[in-house]
Amino acid sequence: MITIKEATSKKDLKAFVRFPFKIYENSEYWVPPIIKQELETFNKDKNPIFKDAEARFFLAYKSGKVVGRIAAIINWLEVDKQGIKKMRFGWFDFIDDLDVSKALLNTIEDIGRTQQLSYAEGPVGFSNLDKVGVMTEGFDQLGTMITWYNHPYYINHYSQHGYIIEKEYSENKFPFENVKPEFFKKAQELIKRRYKLRALQLTKTEEVMPYADRMFDLFNESYSSLSSFVEITDIQKEYFKKKFISFINPEYIKFVVDEHDKLVGFAVVMPRFANALRKANGRLFPFGFTHILKAKKQSKDVIFYLIGIHPDYQNKGVHAVIFNEYYETFKQKGIETCYRTPELEDNIAIKQIWKHFDPKVYVRRKTLRKNL
Repeated sequence: MITIKEATSKKDLKAFVRFPFKIYENSEYWVPPIIKQELETFNKDKNPIFKDAEARFFLAYKSGKVVGRIAAIINWLEVDKQGIKKMRFGWFDFIDDLDVSKALLNTIEDIGRTQQLSYAEGPVGFSNLDKVGVMTEGFDQLGTMITWYNHPYYINHYSQHGYIIEKEYSENKFPFENVKPEFFKKAQELIKRRYKLRALQLTKTEEVMPYADRMFDLFNESYSSLSSFVEITDIQKEYFKKKFISFINPEYIKFVVDEHDKLVGFAVVMPRFANALRKANGRLFPFGFTHILKAKKQSKDVIFYLIGIHPDYQNKGVHAVIFNEYYETFKQKGIETCYRTPELEDNIAIKQIWKHFDPKVYVRRKTLRKNL
């Protein structure tokens, strides 16, 4: 018999966060999250997303043991302002037992019907900056700190329970040696002169901060046309600045401004922390922080986390300016491999930006939906 229990106490939420450590303990490819950070993500007093969204967390028990988990999420900005009546769900993990996954999905579906929502979609997080998608290919590839890993049997559970494909994503990578400066070197000089642009040279985190709010504003503008978009609010900006920017080398954040110092393009790259996080095994102390700090300084692999161009400057080659800046930085640091976060398959514009580097898809993932 499967029992579903809502995780409301600190003990229950710790069990919720720690469940994947059990089902992936023998995996060579799963990257564990930092437990403290996961708990803060679910803390209504610390994560400002809860001012515009609500979430409930559920655990599935069988014979007294935790065998699955799921987060039921409603983003009211999406529901009320955009008119998208979506019941979100994420952090969905389960043993290979159809009764377990069905009981968890039934729980979030019932919540969606109670709230008069039209459909359920997952796995997704609270917003565009959260993890997304169930893996369907690439199970023999090491994960990242900004994606979910899952067993191959997951996708079968979705189809067995009546879920169909909603969105498709791919993750790409390419060796840095594929980056040929002749594709952007001359072009970026011409573009800077034509539009009176300049790239900022930042080497300290405190130099990045004055531009961080403008970066999130530009993120909202440049990503608003995507089918998965949910606005980042002012209060969320402060949270994300604290949560992410300290993890990022300041020289890996690139800003392009016009003659009036208005931000027209940005990109954020992160060191690939996967191996460091595996060594940390969910804990920053006593040694986890040391592994992460070492990776921040020494990692030869990087992840392109975000790239955004102001709508007025899209298709005008501003990305060439950004790529030129990264080329010089990566050459100095001896970067070997560049990875990209999940990107929507229907985002043709982003594919055009990367085409000269001959990227290869190494992971595919999907979100799935079911009408309520």
